[in-house]
Amino acid sequence: MLLCCEKRESNLVSIFGLAESERLFVKCREEFRQSVKYPGAIYSDFPPLENSLPYFHISDEYRMFNPEGLHLIICVHGLDGNAADLRLVKTYLELGLPGARLDFLMSERNQGDTFSDFDTMTDRLVQEIVTHIQNSTEPGRISFVGHSLGTIIIRSALARPQMKPFLNKLHTFLSLSGPHLGTLYNSSGLVNAGMWFMQKWKKSGSLLQLSLKDQPDPRRSFLYRLSERSQLHYFKHILLCGSGQDRYVPLHSARLELCKAAAKDTSLLGQAYREMVHNMVSPLAARASSVAVVRYDVQHALPHTASALVGRAAHIAALDSDLFIEKFLLVSALKYFSRPDTGLKDWWSVEQKSPRVETTYRQAQRWAAPRGMDERFSQVRG
Repeated sequence: MLLCCEKRESNLVSIFGLAESERLFVKCREEFRQSVKYPGAIYSDFPPLENSLPYFHISDEYRMFNPEGLHLIICVHGLDGNAADLRLVKTYLELGLPGARLDFLMSERNQGDTFSDFDTMTDRLVQEIVTHIQNSTEPGRISFVGHSLGTIIIRSALARPQMKPFLNKLHTFLSLSGPHLGTLYNSSGLVNAGMWFMQKWKKSGSLLQLSLKDQPDPRRSFLYRLSERSQLHYFKHILLCGSGQDRYVPLHSARLELCKAAAKDTSLLGQAYREMVHNMVSPLAARASSVAVVRYDVQHALPHTASALVGRAAHIAALDSDLFIEKFLLVSALKYFSRPDTGLKDWWSVEQKSPRVETTYRQAQRWAAPRGMDERFSQVRG
């Protein structure tokens, strides 16, 4: 027995008779404890409880009596994505809201054909939502989670007449790296060239529309006309999440705000861009007492790779990073998915002191441990 020969024998549970995997776990746990010089107790030091169910577990039969009713959360993937892209968001929402009666629609009608124009993809999503609601329990609240191009499809779907009966049920809109103002004023020439090549190669209507070049007059472009029909003000909470490390979607576009280049641009395109911002922000400002708008600036701890250099790693980290999604939802965003009045009072008390609320979320640098330590945490928990 390796561990019995060591001096900390008195501090360990007896491992006589344990399976090989359990002995390895105890060995790794003690190595981890020494490496971080942690003198206290960790969860696995305690014997298991008699009841294996977590203390917050609520069975499905009791969820039916939740007074808040059914909460439908619709998740829409981005360019060249699929229905499983937002699976981690779904998982942590379920973990963080154990008593809620949640119903998830992981949109799949556009997977495999996200290079079509937005009108075509909007038709598919609207039909998918209407069919899902008709075949299930009537939801009391409806929230949307979108990534990248999926956020534009969501906004376009909400402007359709088929969705009008559901507008008064809208609750939270979580936008992860959404190009709400297109891909204009992107500082990365490499990405701009790549987007141009991809648009030509795939003959992509959506990429052309994101560049506001689908019409000679930018005021007749798809994104400009969509800004004139914005329905975002029907939501109670709007969470705009972007990253300066993301070169695919400019930070100002993801956070729905002006950038210096747009403010100084005196061309017709610059004027149209500023009008788009006004078209979407002014309805929110007019309903400032009932709509919470929170902007997030995310800084990811990324390895030095080619993917991080071109900005792709940060763009997809909102989907693939367990650490980011767990901390983002459980520390900040989760309260906006709970009951309708949660979070509004605290948020507006801050809003009254400052005309614009901006939440800076520095993932990994502030809360997370160094990467090597985080990997060891994962091994211990596994």
